[in-house]
Amino acid sequence: MTGQSETGRAVTYSESELRERLTPMQYHVTQEAGTERPFTGDTWDNHADGAYHCVVCGAELFSSETKFESGSGWPSFTEPVADDAVDTEVDRSYGMIRTEVMCRACGAHLGHVFPDGPRPTGDRFCMNSASLQFAPTPDVDAG
Repeated sequence: MTGQSETGRAVTYSESELRERLTPMQYHVTQEAGTERPFTGDTWDNHADGAYHCVVCGAELFSSETKFESGSGWPSFTEPVADDAVDTEVDRSYGMIRTEVMCRACGAHLGHVFPDGPRPTGDRFCMNSASLQFAPTPDVDAG
């Protein structure tokens, strides 16, 4: 890991470090803007309370409080945990025009955002499970 990169990202990693640390699917999704098959990831059907972090750099991205069942087979959220948690840009790949979502800290591809979500935002942040790491809310009653 290095400091501020020439891309302006707060966190950067070498290709070899990422290939060693990430699974092939995690690398494909986060570094090559890939997409996992629907209904196959670890977090699409997760209903536990907690936070979803970037699998590459650990930045907190989404909360279980904004997760909802979209029927798409990918974890979907109405909004990120903070306005500055993610970056978006136009994605014109595969003959479509979509809005790509990336981790602001490291630039990892997370998925896409669509304007067909529920209230209050109307957005559906459709993320790849392979780009996320779930951290359950600690049980305060445990003892």
